[in-house]
Amino acid sequence: MWDAIFGAVNVIAIVCWIGLTFLPRWPTLLAFILYCGVGLLCLVYAVFLFSIVAGWLDPVGPADAAANFSTIEGVRGIFLSDGGVTVGWTHYLAFDLFVGLWIARDADAKQFNRIVQAPVLLATFLAGPLGLLVWLIVRERRARKLGRPS
Repeated sequence: MWDAIFGAVNVIAIVCWIGLTFLPRWPTLLAFILYCGVGLLCLVYAVFLFSIVAGWLDPVGPADAAANFSTIEGVRGIFLSDGGVTVGWTHYLAFDLFVGLWIARDADAKQFNRIVQAPVLLATFLAGPLGLLVWLIVRERRARKLGRPS
């Protein structure tokens, strides 16, 4: 079951990233990425995380070391199962895609060339916070150069 879910969330994310990076940014495409990409990934994440933490599905760790977010052992406990890893990965996919969508919209609004956007989006896809940091630096430099707030 977890292999299938893991594969499905990867396909959703890849399709959305390809569309975001290479297709014209039609409003319908951006809405699709937001709702059918980010929204669906968030739903999968929320449902399965709640089910795992509640112990209804794929319970993790020994009974005396409950999975939780308050200790490193508790967080490690969440990732001791295929379900925990799948949920964690889905979290990354959803959040990084949301950040990539924001970067793309912001870059379009600031009239950045798609050639400039592509490596930033790739960095966001591969290493979320790194891509976001690169984008924040690039957009700030242009704003300072043009003498207006970013």
